[in-house]
Amino acid sequence: MSELAPPVVILDKPQLADNIGAVARVMANFGLSELRLVAPRDGWPQDRAWATASGADWVLEGVKVFDTVAEAIADLNTVFSTTARPRETRMPVRTPRESMRLLYDDRASGLTVGLLFGGERAGLETTDIALTQGITTIPIDPKHHSLNLAQAVAINAYEWRTLILEAHPPTYREGDPQWSEDLLAGMYEHLEKELDEGGFFHPPEKKRSMSQNLRVMLGRAAFSEQEVATFRGVIHALAKGRGRVLAKLAAKRGEGPL
Repeated sequence: MSELAPPVVILDKPQLADNIGAVARVMANFGLSELRLVAPRDGWPQDRAWATASGADWVLEGVKVFDTVAEAIADLNTVFSTTARPRETRMPVRTPRESMRLLYDDRASGLTVGLLFGGERAGLETTDIALTQGITTIPIDPKHHSLNLAQAVAINAYEWRTLILEAHPPTYREGDPQWSEDLLAGMYEHLEKELDEGGFFHPPEKKRSMSQNLRVMLGRAAFSEQEVATFRGVIHALAKGRGRVLAKLAAKRGEGPL
């Protein structure tokens, strides 16, 4: 089963091109791609948006511009308003996690969904909120309730992404299999041999417990075959470097090669 198409992001009266670019960047980070602008203050397109999008050009190149919120969401079935101030409305207020679950379920049912964000200074008008099906409020600390537009989009996009990953867990790339027990055992033995020669296991009676701790620690890394080979290369290089140092010391003392 393929991933669900993500929610549309609608920015109402955005003011700064830098913020639009930052929004595009976080959308791309979490797999969202469709961005709509309602009456951007400085028009569209704006070069500064591309400068702050950090390469998320496909999001900006697909931007659609509308005159009103009603026009921007006309083709969407479920839209939630993202605002810190529910104002005088009796609409349901949910956290981003709760809202994304509902949008995910609606999208899975074949409905089109979106998230509406207000401008940087004034936020959303009550009349625009009334056009949507619910309110999403980020539970920030009331001691400092100022939240950047891109941050607000990122928090909601993250919650969407977690649902996608739950449904489609990431897998290892083809050609990059996980380690086998034999490969990992060989790496451990190689490492322990070089550490032993370097005097790492001191006092000697603690060698067994120290070695076991190393194996547990490295085992948590879940190396791929390529990573095991790379790590063994690191061990070899360090051991070779130690041999050169010892040879130089011996030469200075006139002892000849060790």
